[in-house]
Amino acid sequence: MADVFNAGAEDVLTTAGKYIHNKESLDLISRAANYAAEAHAGQFRRSGEPYTSHLYNVAYILASLHVGPKTIAAGLLHDTIEDTGISRDELAELFDDEIADLVESVTKIGALKFKGKDDPEYQAANHRKIFIAMAKDVRVILIKLADRLHNMRTLEYQPESSQKRIAAETLDVYAPIAHRLGISAIKNELEDLSFYYLNRKEYYRIAHLVETRKQERDESVQSMISGITDLLNEHDIEFRIFGRSKHLYSIYHKMVARNKRFEEILDLLAIRIVTRTELNCYEVLGYIHARYKPIPGRLKDYIAMPKTNMYQSLHTTIMGDDGKIFEVQIRTEEMDAIAERGVAAHWKYKEGGHYDARTEQKEIEDKLSWFRDFAVFTSDSEDESASEYMATLQRDVFEANVYVMTPKGRVIDLPNGATPIDFAYRIHTDVGHTAVGALVNDAMVPLNTELHTGDVVSIRTMKGTGPSEDWLKFVKTNQAKNKIRAWFAKRETEKKEQMIEQGEKTLSDELRKRGFEPKTYMEKKKIEAIMKEFSAKDYTDFMYGLAVKTINATSVCEKLTNQKRSVNDNEALTKLLSRDPGKKHVMTKTGIYVPGIESIKLSLALCCLPVYGDPIVGYVSKGEGVKVHRCDCVNVVNQKNRLIDCYWEEEDKERLYDSDITIIAEDRNFLLTDIVTSVSQNRAPMLKVSANVNREDLTTTIKMKIQIHNVQQLEVLLANLRKVEGVISVKRVSH
Repeated sequence: MADVFNAGAEDVLTTAGKYIHNKESLDLISRAANYAAEAHAGQFRRSGEPYTSHLYNVAYILASLHVGPKTIAAGLLHDTIEDTGISRDELAELFDDEIADLVESVTKIGALKFKGKDDPEYQAANHRKIFIAMAKDVRVILIKLADRLHNMRTLEYQPESSQKRIAAETLDVYAPIAHRLGISAIKNELEDLSFYYLNRKEYYRIAHLVETRKQERDESVQSMISGITDLLNEHDIEFRIFGRSKHLYSIYHKMVARNKRFEEILDLLAIRIVTRTELNCYEVLGYIHARYKPIPGRLKDYIAMPKTNMYQSLHTTIMGDDGKIFEVQIRTEEMDAIAERGVAAHWKYKEGGHYDARTEQKEIEDKLSWFRDFAVFTSDSEDESASEYMATLQRDVFEANVYVMTPKGRVIDLPNGATPIDFAYRIHTDVGHTAVGALVNDAMVPLNTELHTGDVVSIRTMKGTGPSEDWLKFVKTNQAKNKIRAWFAKRETEKKEQMIEQGEKTLSDELRKRGFEPKTYMEKKKIEAIMKEFSAKDYTDFMYGLAVKTINATSVCEKLTNQKRSVNDNEALTKLLSRDPGKKHVMTKTGIYVPGIESIKLSLALCCLPVYGDPIVGYVSKGEGVKVHRCDCVNVVNQKNRLIDCYWEEEDKERLYDSDITIIAEDRNFLLTDIVTSVSQNRAPMLKVSANVNREDLTTTIKMKIQIHNVQQLEVLLANLRKVEGVISVKRVSH
């Protein structure tokens, strides 16, 4: 990218004219330049220059990228709606809808006005607008990048506080966008300019180190260029060769991120060879390796495996005759253009071709694998706050540097440490939710396996399953975390709604038993009037408490009706029901109590084995005290007498409850091992396990007695067991 600070309208037309030859297209650019000059007449920048100098430079940068005439025109007009009062419709009438849409989209990116520009939420919301616009039309971000580049080139005229804020935003948002679009020329300059304003001391230190070694480095590079030139001329290969210098921020970043000294950064001495064909690239590599010693582990083939921003090149590191280390890049002319101008080079304006924005955007999504994922991710983010969206984008897109593939060859880019679950959610939300297994390079692996570049990943799914909360412990992408949390939040909401209905039914049934009409007493106002007495936050919390029996339905009825319950003639029930519900109880071994009764014998029914959190009911047995059952236990569900309300005490995190489960699965090797491993991962002690094979249908029935803290842990365990390969059903047993 030419370092141009004062390009004029003629410079724009001259640069555009090198690849745009259609007179109407050049006239469009000229007309846009003239209109911009008239519209911004009398406006000046902080530098004192006419405002049009900024517009001409933006258009010049765009023309240097070889974009189409309408994009250049939009670059010239990009501030007219914001700064001159012209409307989008007026602009469309003067030019056309396409140009007007581009200008309006660029304008909207900076249109948020709240809380002040230093507010993090303002910044995040503004940045999200950038990405939403980019997902719809990549030309918008090309204009915005050109706009930001020229603003960075003239940042010296801004106050110091603005310099640091703008530079930080550029380094965090705009430079990564340029990198992901493969426009290294803009990305490198944005990074170096940001580095200068954010850490001037380190900038000058690195610049001094580079300048100090410049003569020695240049001599070494020229010597190596001469040697390689002679070598390739012997083999009659068409090529051009030149040295290249590493930009300052890249050197600083490697020194900090990799904790390396300046002298340890190998690619300070860098040579680029540009040849005609892919075959020539590999020929050149072979000749160089035959002549110079390659450094082991430093060969990278980005031609066979392009980066997700379309970058292609062969990289190798060799040792020269004088012992100096050189990084050599080998690529074709087209690869070199894409390396410098990225997406703009690949979709450069083609004279005489009919441009269609939607077709080109679709082609971008097909060529840039990350862009398709990014577009879907952006459209799925409406429920996220701007800060959450930006955090997810920073982690999942900007920092992604692990490249794995689907079996069909689609490249998926992920951050370091990503797992098959991260991969599954990047493919589709439903693939993530229903994942039950993963194949990496044709081998079955645990779902928490760390993926590496080059892995081929396939996800096994099972309809009707859902994610495990344990996944949150190892997934790396915010996208996966957000999707998993959203699934559980939705399930919790649905469960709570069901429990509210159950609570209302519990209260309604209790009122009917007492001979009262539920409609009369279950008015929301009447219930809200007594809720505080039961420590309920709201109506939902109150009904949920009734459903899980942390709130006593008998006490609620007495409060609502101001009447005590009549006593049953049964002697055992008489004793129980004549208790004082308000009397404090003593903590029990079972973790369950009956209000007003301290000395009665309580035990968990062995037929259904309730665990903490289950809806429960007590059955007054003959001579054995109260047996506590789950409310849905077949042994009490039809009982009308001898049932008594009982309640869970405050949860004891150390207490364990027995639970019986039965698993039916397809018979296979290591099935029992996988089942036991899953139970162990859920921290559920096993008391007993047995397995029987049914030879007729080749299934295995596994019966287990485990210990569990509460019903939530049990539900998670059952869900995880259903995800084990081959499992058909998992049931909690009632005897």
